[in-house]
Amino acid sequence: MWRLLRPDAYTVWQEKGVRERLNWYYMVMRDERPAKFLICRKIDAEMNPAELDLNGLWDLHESLSERFWSLFPKISSGNLSLDELEEPRWNFLDVKVEIAYRMLAECRFCEHKCKVNRLKGERGVCRLGADAIVHSWFHHYGEEAPLVPSGTIFYGSCNFRCVFCQNYDISQENVFSGVIVNPRQLALMQEELRKKGARNINHVGGEPTPNLHVILDSMRYLRVNVPQLWNSNMYCSQETMKLLREVIDIWLPDFKYGNDECAEKLSAVKGYVGIVTRNLKIAHNSGDMIIRHLVMPNHVKCCTEPVLRWISEHCQRALVNVMGQYRPEYLVARYPEKYPDIARSPNPGEIRRAFALAEELGLCYKPVS
Repeated sequence: MWRLLRPDAYTVWQEKGVRERLNWYYMVMRDERPAKFLICRKIDAEMNPAELDLNGLWDLHESLSERFWSLFPKISSGNLSLDELEEPRWNFLDVKVEIAYRMLAECRFCEHKCKVNRLKGERGVCRLGADAIVHSWFHHYGEEAPLVPSGTIFYGSCNFRCVFCQNYDISQENVFSGVIVNPRQLALMQEELRKKGARNINHVGGEPTPNLHVILDSMRYLRVNVPQLWNSNMYCSQETMKLLREVIDIWLPDFKYGNDECAEKLSAVKGYVGIVTRNLKIAHNSGDMIIRHLVMPNHVKCCTEPVLRWISEHCQRALVNVMGQYRPEYLVARYPEKYPDIARSPNPGEIRRAFALAEELGLCYKPVS
C-alpha cells in the first residue's frame, strides 16, 4: 500500500519499543482496528445536541466519554467490532462538534482564551474568524519513521509567536493566503491522502488548534479509516483536550521549553510549562505519542534538561524525538543581534549532551531521533 522512499519507515516497526508504544496507531494504520473518530460515531447520544445548552452538552459529553472508554478496551483487543453496534441518529462526535461551534462564539480553544466571537468575525491572538484556512496538503516524507508517508495538512495561523519559526510564512505573515475549506472539503482531502497511501492524517500548521471546529466536523463526513494525528504546540485549553482525547489516535506534541521565561521571551506565551505538561499527561493517558523536543543553542541547561527529565518521570510510554535541526529563521535570522543566544545552530557538544541525557534517563529516542 505504501510506496516509501525511506527504508526506516519499514524497519522501525522491528523495534520492540516502537511496536509497544505505538500499538494502537499501528493497528489503525493497518486497518486492523477502527480509528477513534469512527468509534465516536457509533456511540448513541440519544438526543439532539442542538437542543441542549452548553452546560447540558458538557454533561452529556462526560457521560458519553465514559461510554467510549468502557468500549475502547473491547475494541482494542478485538473482542468487539463496530459492525456489532447500531448506527445512531445522534452520536458522540455530533456532541463534540456542537460544543466546538458553541465555543467559537466565545473562543477558548487555546489557553490565551481570547473569548472573542469568531462566528461574527472578531479576531483574537490567532487572527482567524470562523473559517479554516489550508495552505497545503500532501504526503510528507520528512516526519518520524513510523509516520511516513504522513498525510499532512498545513493550516494557516498560530497562537504562538515563535521568533525562530520555520513556517512563519503561513503561521505569521501570510496567514490568509491559503484556501478556505469547509468540513466536507477537508474530509475529501483526508480521504484522498489515505487512499493514495498516507499512514495517517497529520493536522499541523501553523497550529491546528484554532481550526478545531472544522477538523472535528470533517470527521462526520470522513468515509475511510485513518489514524488522526495531532501535531501541536499543546497550548490547548482543557476543553479542547476533552474534545480531542477520544478522536486522536496518535499525538505529536512539541515540548519546547523547560521554563516559562524562555517561552514568554521566544514564543510570547504565558504559563507555558504548567499548561503543556498538563496536556501532555492527558495525551499520554489517552493515546499513543511521539514527543518532539527541539534542542536550541544555549538552552540545553534551561530547557532540554528539564524537558527530558520531566518526560522520563511522567510520560515513560512516549517515544521522544530529540531534534537537532534548529537553525536561525524568521526574526532571529533578520535581527540576530536581538537574539544572540539562539542566532546559530546548536553545536555538536550540545547535541551530544542532549542525546546522552536521553540515554541516561532511559528514554526511547533512537528510533525517531
